[in-house]
Amino acid sequence: MKDVIIKGTEETPSIEFNANEGCLLIKGRSIPEDPFTFYAPLLESLSKYHQSPSSKTKVGFQFEYFNTSSSKCILEILKQLQTLSQDGNNVEVDWYYDENDEDILEIGEDYSNMIKIPFNLKMISNN
Repeated sequence: MKDVIIKGTEETPSIEFNANEGCLLIKGRSIPEDPFTFYAPLLESLSKYHQSPSSKTKVGFQFEYFNTSSSKCILEILKQLQTLSQDGNNVEVDWYYDENDEDILEIGEDYSNMIKIPFNLKMISNN
């Protein structure tokens, strides 16, 4: 399976998905004009990954900011991960938030209540 590596920009997050190791990290700002097109390669790869996943899938979200359209794509990613978990696979999500960013924390809490997989809220200190 092919890894998904997308370099971040001012409008899009970096994405590093190593399918062999079962590691996914999405980090940065997500305000692309068309988030569905931007996230399509990752969603397609996750769909294929479901056929032969790693023994453990570890996912990290570390957003500075994302828009409403991106939030729908993030939820779709989480839904795919939930399906993977429901099929008996070990899946864990880390949702990182800046200690001064209550909005990202609250959104993480909302996602953790919607998605039934281990979901860790992890504060990043400014120190």
